[in-house]
Parts: sequence; structure tokens; C-alpha cells
Amino acid sequence: MGKGCIYVFFSLFCKKDLHNRKKSSIFAGFLWIVCKGEYKVSMKIALIGYGKMGHMLEQIALGRGHEVVCTLDVDTPSAVWDSSAFLGADVAIEFTAPAAAEQNIRRALQRGIPVVSGTTGWVIPDDLRAAQIAGKWVWKSNFSVGVNVFFELNRQLALLLKPYGYLPDIEEIHHIHKLDKPSGTAKTLQEDILSAGGQKVAVRSIREGEVPGTHTVTWDSPEDTIRIQHIAKGRQGFALGAVLEAEKLVNKRKNNG
Repeated sequence: MGKGCIYVFFSLFCKKDLHNRKKSSIFAGFLWIVCKGEYKVSMKIALIGYGKMGHMLEQIALGRGHEVVCTLDVDTPSAVWDSSAFLGADVAIEFTAPAAAEQNIRRALQRGIPVVSGTTGWVIPDDLRAAQIAGKWVWKSNFSVGVNVFFELNRQLALLLKPYGYLPDIEEIHHIHKLDKPSGTAKTLQEDILSAGGQKVAVRSIREGEVPGTHTVTWDSPEDTIRIQHIAKGRQGFALGAVLEAEKLVNKRKNNG
């Protein structure tokens, strides 16, 4: 199914329910923007976190015509936060560790740099949550386009299957280096089922090898089983989604003056 077909599919999904149709239309708009690249702008990017994910973000950003003006990692001198390179960035993209995320985001926001963060495994304080609502920074448990389609499928299944007593089950598998458990993506799946009126679902977390990320939601009944699964093939999808989100954030800020 092509990207344009995804847009049409979600526009037509759940026609019987006005509330669900509105939600699907909003999500379809998100997919259309992401897939068509309507928010592409030339950006100066600061990368906070320069490990494997940081290098992949750099590759994706450069491939889309952006400039990486500054990279910060655990051993970066604190003076770099006040360097002309960092202060000249249009946006910072932050992928680090749960213990470092809050301070990193605060440092950037204090210097007027908007942030796109994909670090999971930490609790966002109320003041940062308010700043997020105000559009100063963006956090998602997963920026991948495919995963966001997966989220929507899970939400719709939770609503459609609720009257019939199907029991959900969530499993996530990641590489042995992943620090948080369960994954942020699994938590989002869990929270969406809860929001649809279901009960809190336990998550089985498995750490093995170098698995980029596999998430499976199974809906079981005495009569049959429904299973949806997302398998990441690498970090490219996460990185592309984060850069697309940064483009959207910067474009929105420029349009708002």
C-alpha cells in the first residue's frame, strides 16, 4: 500500500462513529504531512546525544539538506551549551538516556532552542509538560511513521473489540543495550488500551541481541485471536520520523513569527 493509500485508508476508517472519524482524520493529516514532506525546511540542527542514534540522525538530516551545527554527548564540556554553534541552532534533537533527558531539555529551552526528544524511560515534570503543550518542544515514545500507524490500529482495535470481551496482551523485544523496560512504545500501546476503557495490560519485555525493536499486540477470545505487530529493521525509521518532526516544529515557529 502506497503512502497516499495510507492517507485515504485512515480518512475512511471508522465512518460509523463521528468522534473516531475526527480522530482518524486528524491522524490521516499527520500521515499526509509526514509522507509528503510538506514541512521540509532548511534547518540548523544541534544533536544532543551522539551515539548510534545521533549518527543516524545526522545522516538523515544531511540527506534532507539540513546542517548539523553542533553535537553534544556525555563528555562534551558544559561551555558548548553557550557556544555560538549551539545558540545558532534552529532546533535540538535529543536522544540520550533517561537520567539525562530532563536536564538536556531544560538547558536547551532556557537558551531559546526548541527541542524534539525521543528519550524514553523518564517522567516528564508538570512544568515541562506545560512547555510541551505550549509548543516549545516535542516528545514522543516513537517517531517512526510505521509505529504511529501501529498505534492507531491498536487504538481502533481497543474500541472495536471492547464490547466482545477480547483480552489484550503486549510483548516487546529490544537489544540488550536498551535501558528502559518496558519500552516507551509499549507504554503508549498500554495507555491507549486503557484510554479506550480497557484494563491495564501487563507488558512482557525481552532483551536479546541487537534487535532494533519488535512490538506485538495480541487480542484473544475463546473463538479466535487477532494479532498486530510492528518490526523495526533498524534505526532509520526512528531517525527519519524525528527529523520530520523537527521540520514541522521549526516551520510552525517560523510561521508564527
